[in-house]
Amino acid sequence: MPELYTIGYEKAGQPALVERLVRAGVRTLIDVRELPLSRRAGFSKGPLSAALRQAGIEYLHLKALGTPKEGRLAGRAGNQPLFWSIVDQALARPEAQYELGVAAATALNQGPACLLCLEDDPHICHRSRVAADMAAGWGFDVRHLAVDAAF
Repeated sequence: MPELYTIGYEKAGQPALVERLVRAGVRTLIDVRELPLSRRAGFSKGPLSAALRQAGIEYLHLKALGTPKEGRLAGRAGNQPLFWSIVDQALARPEAQYELGVAAATALNQGPACLLCLEDDPHICHRSRVAADMAAGWGFDVRHLAVDAAF
């Protein structure tokens, strides 16, 4: 059974996240944020992909697998039922289904792969739903990685 990892960067610096990915043997990071921008240093697309490349990890951004703005707002407001409803609707769109296939093919052919988003807790992050869909469709064994915030 192929492995698929997920990780959130909410409580970590970029060096700690990259080190955790290296220790797990991740070869490709799949960014599932709709907008690969961050106020946190090192986590916007350019700096993150450069740091990953230096560590020997490929970077792939799949925008259609991200949470739309209204879903992010619902999540920040603590409205989990609305958040999950928006996530499910977004992931049902044809472009998201296509990118789900791209993510699965990448993870199978260039893996192990890891899905990245902001939230530390995978249970409140849409990446857990993306990972569950990949597990159901392609048989991945999903493992959530934690980052040592003290690094």
